[in-house]
Amino acid sequence: MRFMSMVKFNEAKLAPPPKRFLDAMDQLMQDAAKAGCVMVEAGGLLPTANGARVRLYGGKVTVTDGPFTEAKEVIGGYAIFEADSKENMLEWTRRFIELHKAYLPDWEGEAELRQLAGPGEKLCDQAREVHEVAV
Repeated sequence: MRFMSMVKFNEAKLAPPPKRFLDAMDQLMQDAAKAGCVMVEAGGLLPTANGARVRLYGGKVTVTDGPFTEAKEVIGGYAIFEADSKENMLEWTRRFIELHKAYLPDWEGEAELRQLAGPGEKLCDQAREVHEVAV
């Protein structure tokens, strides 16, 4: 199974991480890979000042240039992992957040996990099923 982890945090509080945090993160990724949770892609996102939003709301399309000062938390980075289960992915994500707690005591944020659709999965059918259960 593949999962995308999107890290969200307050962009206004962003600071360069210390080397010891980066070293601990590298060790965590090595340990995760040995346990079958392998990062296959990752990337950081530039500040929202470099971005834009295109929104459809009330039948109208609008474009807004960044920065997005109204947003309390923004997606600052992502990673895609190959893991054998959601539970395994959740455990390594919890450890990832624990590293932030240990090395960046003022950092606040979250990691949102989403399973990626595999080849041949019918996303519209799954969305319809979720909607029917919710109604």
